[in-house]
Amino acid sequence: MNHKLLHRGPDAQDSLLFDNIALGFTRLSIIGLGNGMQPISNEDDSVLVVCNGEIFNYIELREELKLKGHVFKTSTDVEVIVHLYEEHHMDFLHKLNGQFAFSLYDKRTKMMFCVRDHMGIIPFFYTFANNSFIFGSEIKAILEHPDVKREVDLVGLDQIFTFAGLISPRTVFKNINSLENGHYISINSEGRLEKKQYWDLTYPEQDELKEVKSEGYYIEKLEELFNNSIKLRLRADVPSGFYLSGGLDSSLIAMKIHEFAPGIQKEAFSIDFIDSQLSESTYQKLVAKKCGANLNQKVFFHDDISSRLQKSVYHSECPIKETYNTASLSLSETVRQKGIKVILSGEGADELFAGYVGYRFDKMRAMNVVNYPSDPLEEQLREKLWGDKNFFYERNFLEFAAVKRSLYSSDVNASFDEINCLNHFVIDKSKLHNRDMVNKRAYVDYKIRLVDHLISDHGDRMSMANSVEVRYPFLDKDFVEFSTKVPSDLKLKDFTEKYILKEMASKVVPKEIIEREKFGFVAPGSPYLLQKNIEYINDILSSDTIKKQGYFNPAQIEKLKNTYQQKDFSINAPFESDLLITVLTFGILQEEFF
Repeated sequence: MNHKLLHRGPDAQDSLLFDNIALGFTRLSIIGLGNGMQPISNEDDSVLVVCNGEIFNYIELREELKLKGHVFKTSTDVEVIVHLYEEHHMDFLHKLNGQFAFSLYDKRTKMMFCVRDHMGIIPFFYTFANNSFIFGSEIKAILEHPDVKREVDLVGLDQIFTFAGLISPRTVFKNINSLENGHYISINSEGRLEKKQYWDLTYPEQDELKEVKSEGYYIEKLEELFNNSIKLRLRADVPSGFYLSGGLDSSLIAMKIHEFAPGIQKEAFSIDFIDSQLSESTYQKLVAKKCGANLNQKVFFHDDISSRLQKSVYHSECPIKETYNTASLSLSETVRQKGIKVILSGEGADELFAGYVGYRFDKMRAMNVVNYPSDPLEEQLREKLWGDKNFFYERNFLEFAAVKRSLYSSDVNASFDEINCLNHFVIDKSKLHNRDMVNKRAYVDYKIRLVDHLISDHGDRMSMANSVEVRYPFLDKDFVEFSTKVPSDLKLKDFTEKYILKEMASKVVPKEIIEREKFGFVAPGSPYLLQKNIEYINDILSSDTIKKQGYFNPAQIEKLKNTYQQKDFSINAPFESDLLITVLTFGILQEEFF
């Protein structure tokens, strides 16, 4: 099991067996280089922890614990966990500022606690098999256990077709679960499991939005918290760098790093596409020059998609809906080749500050600028999903159900009501009740788009495939919690997305970046791959393979292939799904794991 995770921890590996417990660990050395091997224990070795990730505020917590008499054995950040547990039991989780997944074992009570961080940045998967609780940072490690069966979870597959990706606790592996962000599991000596939520993103209800301060107050407070977030995420005993797309979010991070560390060598990493219509090179170079960074541009050719697609699926451990995971994989390769282990990246800003086109559409619908035909059944479904018949998220789900049924094989369609993800829990509707339209969409985007997709299969898995840890300044717990208090009309002002973030950034980010139109990158998908006539892709999408695997309708897949290969065909992203890329990558997943 450890061997399958060497990419997450190539620097050292260890394991510990005692009683009926086995703990394994692979280390990516970032803080406490010489003495950070795990498991780490408290003074009398009665509490043990294995942890993947970072506790960014460990210095402050360490000093607090020392004043209470705790003795530290190492200089690593993770050691604060065992001492905080001694002081506060599991209530200590609210004191952590970081990105982490850990398992803590208390020998005295014979209790194990498994925790995933507030934002869900670091993964944690688990299953029960033959009376054993088995867990790991990635599913591929769990599959190495001899008692774990490899079966497809069709509800998980249906989730991927329907939404941006998977939604925890669902995976595409039956009976293997993803621990939700802000949750922990406790397991006693008899194997009884209890799951608790210790944190969630919470927006104020509309009748709580009475006390509104000045715009200047919110800008000043956001900047203060963001500055602290940057400083915390620069804590490392190894060189770090940052991703630079040329957009607002990464540019703000770049300029803040320059502000707080002007004298250090700064390494920026960016993707530059051979297609000039996709290239943001001009903006990347502008910001790199402004902040004094060495710009490492990875020129990404379309052929890089097909050559990295299989590896990206292997590390994603799920089918994917777009090919841009291959670009992320390629970029982390460049980072690692440069000798960098830590990268700062700008994910999270779009979800927190109304940065997607859906927020503008909501406003246009509210102003009757655009309207959608009324459909009583669709409205009934929206009420079921979101608790609001008027909340339109991404698509008409009833219409899309017919599309999915046309794709699935007769065997899958025979149980469609059972595998239809809309018939299973999607989201906590109480967190949407009585919220305004911006905050309602923000919560759904956070849960469905960000947590289990953008910072998971697209983020953590593509960076850790090359032993690179990505840190997200916009997902600092304190910054996120304050962002929920910012009035919605300062996030979407008139039709200006991320208004308040632009105002905050205007102090340091070049005007050309602030004023440019938002650029939504869409990587070439299955139409391009089909045109390239690549042998392994042709084989996976062949009628024989589709029929043999038994999940999709071979005739419909052939029809889609013919449509996608027409000369003038294009997918109208982000409003349409590249159905074939999901079918293709599910086929790759079958070959890799089943």
